Amino acid sequence: MNFKISVMYFSATDTTKTVVSGIASRIADLADGSEPINTIDFTLPGERTKSVRFTKDDLVIIGVPVYAGRVPNVLLKYLDSLKGNGALAVAVVVYGNRNYDDALVELQDILESHDLTVIAGGAFIGEHAFSKTLGKNRPDEKDMKAVHDFAGQIYNKLRTGNTFRSIRMNGHRPYGKYYVPKDENGQPLINFRKIKPKTTKVDCIDCKLCAELCPMGSIDYQDTSAVNGICIKCCACIKKCPTGAKYFDDPDYLRHKRELEVAFDRRREPETFV
Repeated sequence: MNFKISVMYFSATDTTKTVVSGIASRIADLADGSEPINTIDFTLPGERTKSVRFTKDDLVIIGVPVYAGRVPNVLLKYLDSLKGNGALAVAVVVYGNRNYDDALVELQDILESHDLTVIAGGAFIGEHAFSKTLGKNRPDEKDMKAVHDFAGQIYNKLRTGNTFRSIRMNGHRPYGKYYVPKDENGQPLINFRKIKPKTTKVDCIDCKLCAELCPMGSIDYQDTSAVNGICIKCCACIKKCPTGAKYFDDPDYLRHKRELEVAFDRRREPETFV
């Protein structure tokens, strides 16, 4: 196998990073581990201003989280700038135990529209951004075994194949509409996107971590209680705050969170396509 391995991911709370890095590392180990892995972390806004270009000698493992059943729309402009130049790709989506809907085929289509051939794909589960109980502590040991098995299948395909074709994966074309939370009357929560986290100032130690890790650059560095831009509810500022000072108190948000935790508490397993 003579491919240079690159791993790309958007991973606000590190679940997608864990999965795609695990795939890349396992393939590299099977291939003798002598070649370094090129890492492109496009979680922070500054990284999404840089152009990325590959060659036919590259294998790209790219992962994104699933937001509302789709590839996050805030990433589309960046992903549209990729230059594949005949590279091979592995498409990975990570979701919070509800469903990945059409996100995987959407990611495949994005990559193939930029001259990357998707030879494998997978949908894995991570702890839901909104919750500490839905998909708790995932990816876990069982998930990582699935990650390594998937990587082994990819390696065998690369080792034995001379020509590679796009594969079929679960999903619909045209894609379904974005999943929309509903209020207590079953009506769409049209203002859900406007909900923003709050800060308990007595707990905040002004470490600035939330401002530094916000994927949208929306948290004011001088006053971290202020969210000046859009909030995509990745919940990195909440889950990574060292003192637990960040939180949501909006009733619609909290009701939707509880509904997800009740409706989708059954463990879902990864799905892979090679």
